[in-house]
Amino acid sequence: MDIPSLSVALSQSKVMEQAGTAVLSMALDSTGQETATLIEMMDASVGAPAVSTQMMEQSVHPNLGANIDISI
Repeated sequence: MDIPSLSVALSQSKVMEQAGTAVLSMALDSTGQETATLIEMMDASVGAPAVSTQMMEQSVHPNLGANIDISI
């Protein structure tokens, strides 16, 4: 039984586990932020459907309706 190699292997597995946990934590934080944004957008659409439609139209065509040409 080679004690030094077992020690190195155990240490490496602990580091890999800690890295995996850190990545999972970052993914959960990101998902939480996206969920909060989605809920905020849904709340805005329930309160004022016209505003929600306007926001969606502007996201697709941001320059549409920005300028009006009038000649008399």
